[in-house]
Amino acid sequence: MDIELIAPAEALRRQRQGALIVDVRESHERATGFAEGALGIARGELEADPRAALPDLDADVLLICQSGRRSLQAAEALATMGYRRLASVEGGTTRWIDEGLPIARAEGDLDFYDRYSRHLRLPEVGEAGQRRLQSARIAMVGAGGLGSPAAFYLAAAGVGTIVLADDDVVDRSNLQRQILHTEDRIGVPKVESARIALSALNPTVSIETFPERITAANVERLIEGADVVIDGADNFPVRYLLNDACVKLGKPLVYGAVHRFEGQVSVFDAGRQRGHAPCYRCLFPEPPPPEAAPNCAEAGVLGVLPGVIGLLQATEAIKLILGAGEPLTGRLLHFDAMGMRFRETRLPADPDCPVCAAGREFPGYIDYAKFCAA
Repeated sequence: MDIELIAPAEALRRQRQGALIVDVRESHERATGFAEGALGIARGELEADPRAALPDLDADVLLICQSGRRSLQAAEALATMGYRRLASVEGGTTRWIDEGLPIARAEGDLDFYDRYSRHLRLPEVGEAGQRRLQSARIAMVGAGGLGSPAAFYLAAAGVGTIVLADDDVVDRSNLQRQILHTEDRIGVPKVESARIALSALNPTVSIETFPERITAANVERLIEGADVVIDGADNFPVRYLLNDACVKLGKPLVYGAVHRFEGQVSVFDAGRQRGHAPCYRCLFPEPPPPEAAPNCAEAGVLGVLPGVIGLLQATEAIKLILGAGEPLTGRLLHFDAMGMRFRETRLPADPDCPVCAAGREFPGYIDYAKFCAA
């Protein structure tokens, strides 16, 4: 049986005369828009049990997909099952929309489907994944070099709530790399400057500010309720506090660090995977003395380097929320900007780690501030 090929306008005319349009794309594809009045049922599901959706073999059925290829294949399959009045819409939904024919969208906020349309087209994200991002809460320490690109892309991706912790104010020397901030916000608290920038990018995201220096007294208050914690700190005492709190409360920690022309990223998830996944202390049991690890103000840093590392941190955070891909748990990714090379180091869990070893009780927070200043 030869399948009739029809233009979108003809499909609309026949639909108004009683024909049924069936959109055979996947649900994440239909979420971005479909021919008004069309029945949405994925091709595989339709071909597996066509009678469930199309009980009448003599019904006038017009099949549509994105471009016309899948709908033709579906029509050919239905023809072998006894359906007699079939047509495929040439050019599919793409041509339907280009010709200005009426479309509908899945129930919900129009901004949601427009803003995240490229995510919705990805089977690994789709509407369900985007809704997970929308309901997620991420706590970030640092609204500076690493926090700026990470927060920008997490807000753009639609993470529902971002909690930003930083007790510093914007300085002109920050502007070389801390892209959340601008010249006219010099002297403004960084968390407020970040809130302004992120809200302008995506007003649907809730930005909660935490303008406090992280201590043992407030670290749990910062990360409680968070699905993922991002470490954009610039000092060792805060890194250890974050690590220990994440182990205690069972939060995945996305670590990032930069130095001059090099950076590194990892995911520490020992709180949820005791004895299997390492924590930050498994990598660095104790902080180095200050002279062995100068900060950016002392050693300098290539301005674009925190952008690369911060974006990798945002990528890992999104993957963790979606439950997609392979996170950097148990792996340390090194980046050399001058050589433009990545290399990976495996990180096993330390069976003697004082914080994350299986069966070990939480030892309490250690104040490394005095140690580092000694």
